[in-house]
Amino acid sequence: MRCINVLIADRFPVVVQGLRKVLGAQHNFKIVACCSDGISCVEAIRSLRPDIAILDISMPGLTGLEILGIVNSEGFSTRVVFFTASVEDRELVMSAAAYGIILKDATPEFLVKCLQQVADGQRLLPRPSSDQLSPEQIAVTENALTVLTDREHEIMCLVSGGLSNKEIGRRLNISDGTIKVHLHHIYQKLEISNRTELAALAMSQTEISSPPRKIKFPDNKADISDIPTQRRGKGEGLHRP
Repeated sequence: MRCINVLIADRFPVVVQGLRKVLGAQHNFKIVACCSDGISCVEAIRSLRPDIAILDISMPGLTGLEILGIVNSEGFSTRVVFFTASVEDRELVMSAAAYGIILKDATPEFLVKCLQQVADGQRLLPRPSSDQLSPEQIAVTENALTVLTDREHEIMCLVSGGLSNKEIGRRLNISDGTIKVHLHHIYQKLEISNRTELAALAMSQTEISSPPRKIKFPDNKADISDIPTQRRGKGEGLHRP
């Protein structure tokens, strides 16, 4: 198993230390840099080219979204994952081409599983907690498996894994137009309007069900259960282990 180089950037030292402890215990993860502000984070990404950058959305110097924009515009292969306490900005982050969001209340096991999926090229969507869903959404989620056909359920699972329509079509050997028709039917049945809501509902099943139900992905894919301020001097805030 190849070694996955990871950069951690968060304004809170306790978060950085916690992530270092969790990932340091994994034999296939290597922490190449820890940063406390956006400027040093960009410098580290440019010089070290990590496989994954775990970013706080709000940091001094440059925000996480600004760092993501730089990474994308300069063509780095680094995959950006946001580590946050809130899912309020999930649609903004996902539309900005991040590989996903991991909530700060995630278990260490879930965190490691998510990062491994990102390293394997899979995009993530944030998993909402049950207290962030309305009673109507919870009712719809609990009935989703019985409302959808087997094919619709397959597509729902693949959408929650971050696959595009073309990728889903190749996986299931059906056309892009057929995928769109299936998604239209799914949206109608679940009374939702976009794939972000669909993915959130799919992943929330493991949290609001009792006992928890894991969403199985076709073809043995892994499941998913569980502003600029004053600039600092060059290199300040960067700590290499």
